[in-house]
Amino acid sequence: MYNSGSEDKVFDIRERTFDFGVRVVKLVMSLPRNSAGIATGNQLIRCGTSIGANTEEAQNAGSRKEFIYGLTVALKEARETEYWLRMIAEVGIISKSRLEVLLEENKEIIKILTAIIKKTKINS
Repeated sequence: MYNSGSEDKVFDIRERTFDFGVRVVKLVMSLPRNSAGIATGNQLIRCGTSIGANTEEAQNAGSRKEFIYGLTVALKEARETEYWLRMIAEVGIISKSRLEVLLEENKEIIKILTAIIKKTKINS
């Protein structure tokens, strides 16, 4: 397992992305069972839960390069998640005010992942 040198941050992001994934699943379960709700829900659940899965996978990386790659995939999934959350809010499937907290947490996760990736690259 690759050690990034910032165990507290890594633990924090692992827990945060897991909790975020749980919240995404619960949100998707509350979406209407119409074509828009199903289509956006399928996309959101895929990328929203993938953030944590890729963050966990990165922890078992055998090298710094693999670690960065895993977190980069998680970062891409977080950006896609932001897109789908915004889409759901914009078309009115769920109100933007109800999604605000989730959108903010997603932005924080993006910032943390970006910082870990940059720090790891600098320390290469």
